[in-house]
Parts: sequence; C-alpha cells; structure tokens
Amino acid sequence: MRLSTRLQLSFMMFLEFFTWGAWFVTLGTFVLHNLTGTTDNDVSTAFLTQSYGAVIAPFIVGILADRFFSAQIMLGVIHLVGAALLWFCGGTTEFGAFFPLILTYMVLYMPTLALVNSISFRQMSDPSKDFSLIRVFGTAGWIIAGIIIGRLGWEQSNTLQLTFKMAAVASLILGLYSFSLPKTPPLKKGSKIDVKEILGLDAISMLKDSSYLIFFISSILICIPLAFYYNFTNPFLNEIHMQAAAEKQSLGQVSEVLFMLIIPFLFRRLGVKWMLGIGMLAWGIRYFLFANGDINANLWMLIVGILLHGVCYDFFFVTGQIYTDRKAGEKFKSSAQGFVTLATYGVGMLIGFLISGPIVERYKTGPASHDWKTIWMIPAGIAVAVLVLFMVAFKDKDKTQTQAINH
Repeated sequence: MRLSTRLQLSFMMFLEFFTWGAWFVTLGTFVLHNLTGTTDNDVSTAFLTQSYGAVIAPFIVGILADRFFSAQIMLGVIHLVGAALLWFCGGTTEFGAFFPLILTYMVLYMPTLALVNSISFRQMSDPSKDFSLIRVFGTAGWIIAGIIIGRLGWEQSNTLQLTFKMAAVASLILGLYSFSLPKTPPLKKGSKIDVKEILGLDAISMLKDSSYLIFFISSILICIPLAFYYNFTNPFLNEIHMQAAAEKQSLGQVSEVLFMLIIPFLFRRLGVKWMLGIGMLAWGIRYFLFANGDINANLWMLIVGILLHGVCYDFFFVTGQIYTDRKAGEKFKSSAQGFVTLATYGVGMLIGFLISGPIVERYKTGPASHDWKTIWMIPAGIAVAVLVLFMVAFKDKDKTQTQAINH
C-alpha cells in the first residue's frame, strides 16, 4: 500500500472515531444536565439509539453500499447529513426534541463503521498486517476528543452542548474529505438482495456447535453489564466530582491500544477459553472497583477500573472475533462477523440499555445523587454469573484454535 493511501485512510479513521467519541462518552451527563426534566431512564433511551442503529446498519450497507453506491460516496453523504443533525442536537434543550435527532443520526452513523472498514480493506494487499496500523488512528481520535472535553472543562461548566458542535464540525470535514478517498465501487452490483446474508443469518448453522453456542449466548449476556459502563460511567464520575472525567475515561482507549499489541503473544499461550474468561472477569473487577472507589483515598480504584477497558474489550470482543473467524471457515466469514455484531451490539446491549436506566433510577437518593455502590455491584454480579456459566459450559475441542491469530 502506498504511503499516501495509508495516510488518507488513517485520517479517515481518526475523523470517524473523533466524531463519535466527541459526544458519546458524555451523552449521559448531557441528557441529565443539559436537557430539562430528564431522568436516568432517559439516559438509557438515548443510548438505545446505538442498538437501533446496529440492527438497521446491515440493511443500509448490505443493500446500498454493496449493490448500488460506492462506499466513499455513501460515507461522504452520510457524514454531511450527520453534521447537520449533530449541530441541531447541540441546540436542543428538551429530550423530546433531542431524541428523534440523535436516533436519526445513529441510524445513519452506525453503517459508517462498516463503510470505513470496507474502504480500508479494499486498498490492502495484506489486511492482517495493515489494518490494525490504520485502525489505531480511530482510537487516537476517540482519545483526543476526550482530552479536549476534559481540558476545556465542558463537563464542569455545564456546556456539553459544545461536544455536539465539535462533532458536527468533524463530521462536516469527514463528509467533504470522503469524496477524495480511493474509489470503492459496489462489489455486488446487480445481484439479488438476500436478507439472510445481509443480517448474517446464513451463519446461524454455526450454533449447532455446542461450544460456539455457549460463546454466542455468553456474548449476548456479557453485553448487558457492558451497557451500564457506556450509559452511566460519565454521569457517575461527574456526580462524585471527578475533574475532567471524559479526559480520564480516554485512558481506557489508551489501554485498549496497549493490550491490542500484546494479544498475539497472550493468545498463543492462553487460548480462546482463558482469553475470553479473563475478559469477562475484568468486567466484574471493574464494576467492583467502581463500587468502592472515590476521588480521595480510593481514586486509584476508579483509575484502574477505567484502565481495565483494554482487557474488558480486547480480551473478549477481539478474541471473540478471531474465534468466530476461525469457526466460520471461508464460506461464512463475513456473515458470521455480522451475526455476532447483531447479537452483541443489537440484542445484548439493547437489553442492557433497557434495564440499566430503571436500575439506576431505582437507587436514586436525591435530585443529583445515587447509591452507586449498590448500582455497580449489580452489573458486577451479572458479569461474574456469565463468567461462571461460560467457564463451566465452554469446552472447545478445536485444539488448533490458537493458530487463528498466527496467520
């Protein structure tokens, strides 16, 4: 791959995830403090837009990008429309006006995650070597967005509407920039639309393998406690008066990059079962630390809990993607990844978003206070229960599975 192409794709990834990270991390705090008359249930409802987008995304990409329009053109148009939606989001003061805007935006944005991957893969001769070096710029974009929010003090000054304005500018730049990206025409132009293929349902036969079925069920269940983290970490940290909470949360993405680098080394030595198990255990430990941490003597608990994001995400989700790729074989590789994404971000996190809001609202102790110790122990318990289920029931007989990451 030419250096100029590598730089193009890296900047695309940076803007893609900067745009998302610029408002998503602080969304819960924005809903509670910048929109009038909102509750913890409204926070969950706002985050549900991600799951709705994840369910609808395969149709947009599978039908339009695969069959009718070039990926870079679709990416540009979506981000230009998205820039307008984000700008208007930043100008709302009531949840009733905000929700339809952010719902429309997420239905449009979630397909772009597949589009930027598609544009990147089509330019690579060896994706296994090249992709991670380009994708890491996306994580850098998310980190820098958090640092900007923290350094400018938008959480403390109650001006989080500016996060949407910042994201809108980034989306506008990416929208215009997308038209200069390498041409990525549709590969299935003129082919018949197959809903089973689009949703990845033609990979459902993989569930006949008992080990993979346990992994699949565990993937859905572990996303339930995961939703608590996305929904309420930023409101929690701001409620206990942590300074520059969004900036400190970006440490989670720093650890994600670091653990991504050592996954090949650990994978060969631990194998699928222990990698997945450690990832689930990390979720339980993280929430236990959140339950007992504070901004004084136990500040270290909160920081370690944030830093565990690399283990939580990489050990479970990245290892799961590798395991799925290995189990699927050539016939169902892309369908299987779509199937797992639909189950986790579509079904598992949707359940988590639905139950987390009422639970947090249930343990509200005042107009702006909660019993966070009890709240965080609930997802901790769920994560440990899923871990026990997985470690007892998962018995993969494929001894060659650790070769998956060595190719």
